[in-house]
Amino acid sequence: MAKCIMIQGTMSNVGKSILVGGLCRIFKQDGYRVAPFKSQNMALNSFITKDGFEMGRAQVMQAEAAGIEPRVCMNPILLKPTSDVGSQVILNGKAIGTMKAVEYYKKKTSFIPYIMEAYQQLEKDYDIIVIEGAGSPAEINLKKDDIVNMGMAKLVDAPVLLVGDIDRGGVFAQIAGTILLLEEEEKRRIKGTLINKFRGDVSILEPGLRMLEEKTKIPVLGVTPYFHLDIDEEDSLSERFYKKNHPALLDIAVIRLPRISNFTDMAPLEASEFIEIRYVQSAGEFGNPDVVIVPGSKNTIQDLLWMRENGLEAKVLQHAANSKVVFGICGGYQMLGEEISDPTGSEQKGTIKGMNLLPIKTIFHEEKRQIQVQGKFGNVQGILHALSGVKFSGYEIHMGRTNRYGGTPLLDLDGGAQSNNVYGSYIHGIFDEPEVVKGFLQGVLKSKGYSIDSISVKDWRAYKEEQYDKLADIIRASVDMKEIYKILEEG
Repeated sequence: MAKCIMIQGTMSNVGKSILVGGLCRIFKQDGYRVAPFKSQNMALNSFITKDGFEMGRAQVMQAEAAGIEPRVCMNPILLKPTSDVGSQVILNGKAIGTMKAVEYYKKKTSFIPYIMEAYQQLEKDYDIIVIEGAGSPAEINLKKDDIVNMGMAKLVDAPVLLVGDIDRGGVFAQIAGTILLLEEEEKRRIKGTLINKFRGDVSILEPGLRMLEEKTKIPVLGVTPYFHLDIDEEDSLSERFYKKNHPALLDIAVIRLPRISNFTDMAPLEASEFIEIRYVQSAGEFGNPDVVIVPGSKNTIQDLLWMRENGLEAKVLQHAANSKVVFGICGGYQMLGEEISDPTGSEQKGTIKGMNLLPIKTIFHEEKRQIQVQGKFGNVQGILHALSGVKFSGYEIHMGRTNRYGGTPLLDLDGGAQSNNVYGSYIHGIFDEPEVVKGFLQGVLKSKGYSIDSISVKDWRAYKEEQYDKLADIIRASVDMKEIYKILEEG
């Protein structure tokens, strides 16, 4: 039987996912077989496993940190919001329908057998399982029939570490208030607290830490500093959307759609010193970029209408008319076409005209295509000609089926099109290979008159490994790992 430990937070975005990833890395470095687990994740950032199942990207990041292949049993339930009141429900990697919140909460306890079956698969294969909660365990309106916080901890008898975020203020009240609202049995599960995202001298905190321990009767096991690492985040409140601009040779504007999905597609570009990535959500923010990327969306029709209404579509059309690069990924690729039709209401029933920048038409189907793919770029025309013949790898995850009625294919397989300097593809992760980033950079830099004789780019996968090691170093230096190992042993 694997030992387990659970990370819960006082609220969303306190850093649970990153801390779970860091602990996974530490346990891996210390010679253990370790796996992450989250019973229910709500995110628009998802991934397709080698066997074609869909799961949350946070657990993919944690699996990478643990040095193992992502498996859907690490995240048996994924909720992908399609509106303010409803989500597509992914169970064991396959969509089972769209439910309103009220409907899902009535049914969620029926998913417990699937959760336990997934967890037990990991128990057989690993020494340690690091479990992540969601939001806060003290949401008193949601505590009944909980399956992701204390309810999950009870199902597998997991000891809990409670994390608070000092950067957002009120961390002592966060932690003490959360514990106050828990049942006695739940309080006993909390074996330690952690304070995350601290800036400054820890000695200033010491009196507060001692008072917190006195009031809660639970030890503070560490204060982790505020840090900047290139590690995949959950999609809510992501800091990358608010990063300050920095001087760079290339300015890329990514349309920040209301239901943007898989924004991590841009991470390898963001890691390049040559590129400034800006996420724009209004015509006033658009500026004069070198490249526009229209990313994935969980509701393509609604997000295209949003662009049309706020003037961003007109900006993209003008950008393309100026012979500059427009690149669409998945839902963004669909938007660049002539027409999008949803006859069955997979996202939103009806038909809408696209931006008419690519000679494609898309029809939505109820069955989702989800598969890992690899191949080569075809004969790429225009500014991105340097991508011709370059190998790529990634995955597809979409409801639509797209037909090309002219122009030329972008890739050596179905799933992409190009016309002049407008390019589109269904492939998520299309920039993950360093040669793709290099070819992309060469083309756009050359169009601006820069020399391209010597250009180097980061190996994205090797770079991520370095980031995970740095994360482990930070946690080892700031958290009482001896006590955490003791908690693991005692269960």
